[in-house]
Amino acid sequence: MFILSNLLIAIASAVSMVLTLYLYIVLARAILSWVNPDPRNPIVRFLYSATEPVLYRVRRVLPYMGGIDFSPFAVILAIYFLQSFLVGTLQDLAVRMR
Repeated sequence: MFILSNLLIAIASAVSMVLTLYLYIVLARAILSWVNPDPRNPIVRFLYSATEPVLYRVRRVLPYMGGIDFSPFAVILAIYFLQSFLVGTLQDLAVRMR
């Protein structure tokens, strides 16, 4: 059971790191939306291509708020929820298996 417990802890850590990395990518994208970045810049293209599929889906669900895009905020809230719920649940399950 220790092997499965350690596996769950490793999975929880990896999921937490991926979610944190994506959180920083979404934050960078939100900050870039305040300025007029060069669309040919490879970093800007990466940030847009990494976040647009998720942000587009959230924008379709959120109501129009007068020109303010709240989709990054909603994605950040979802990431915090997943970190609390999913990662916490995996860690608790791993501790109970020991």
